[in-house]
Amino acid sequence: MNTRLIGTFGSFPSDKEDYEKSDVVIIPMGYEESTCYIPGTKFGPSAIIEASHYLEFYDIELDYDASNNKKIYTLPETEFTKSSISEAMNEIEHYINLHAKKDKFMIVLGGEHSITPPIVKVWKKLYSDLSVLHFDAHSDMRDLYEGSKFSHACPMRRCREICPVVQVGIRSMGPEEASYIKEQGLNKYIFYAKDMALWDIDKILSLLSDNVYISFDFDCFDPSIMPSVGTPEPGGPGWYQILSILKKCFETKNVVACDAVELCPANGNNHASFTAASLIYKMISYKFSLSKNI
Repeated sequence: MNTRLIGTFGSFPSDKEDYEKSDVVIIPMGYEESTCYIPGTKFGPSAIIEASHYLEFYDIELDYDASNNKKIYTLPETEFTKSSISEAMNEIEHYINLHAKKDKFMIVLGGEHSITPPIVKVWKKLYSDLSVLHFDAHSDMRDLYEGSKFSHACPMRRCREICPVVQVGIRSMGPEEASYIKEQGLNKYIFYAKDMALWDIDKILSLLSDNVYISFDFDCFDPSIMPSVGTPEPGGPGWYQILSILKKCFETKNVVACDAVELCPANGNNHASFTAASLIYKMISYKFSLSKNI
């Protein structure tokens, strides 16, 4: 795996000597191999970083400015050297293992959703009771897709082999996934978009362990506010519905790391990249203004 400079989140300085002192480590990882509708997730990290330069860093909701209180360090973007997707997953695991530390909050910017399982695998070694809070339009529970168990259609099936998974916003799946979910009794861990009016945040969080990894696919949002994704699905939650869950999660759990994936930048939809950058910064603000485990 190689790396290349694409800028820093928020234009915050990321000199080498700043890394050890940092509180937040952002890892751009524009991996794209198995997307099947609209390609371009490999450009997601750079679009998020570019948009982040125009954020206001004072948070009205929290009366807090994370940029004044915590050091945010951005690593160079990873470039993959292996030809097969299975080898790339090994590269990801090795690279994340170099940077996963309990005293740093890690956010990985994808790229496609296939990057999540090797990242979760690393954090599971650090937190034996780890669970995953997964925001997505799709269940991502296929065992294989187009002959690969590492496809972006399979990451939550792979994550379930590592630790428990709770899913929010789901509104699309194949018959194989539906059968698997029923057979495994997983419906109680899935909060479907069709039931948004009945979502109980306390119930969602009660299904998670104390230490939580968040995996956020941007297509969880309704496409009216997040149109720039590879596989948009109508009928998703809005900004404040998502924030209400995230806020309570950061208040009551130790969120150890996150990924944010599947942004597919498109001309004329620059607001989507800005929304993605805003969500990343909001999670940083929640982590350090609300968490009881800092």
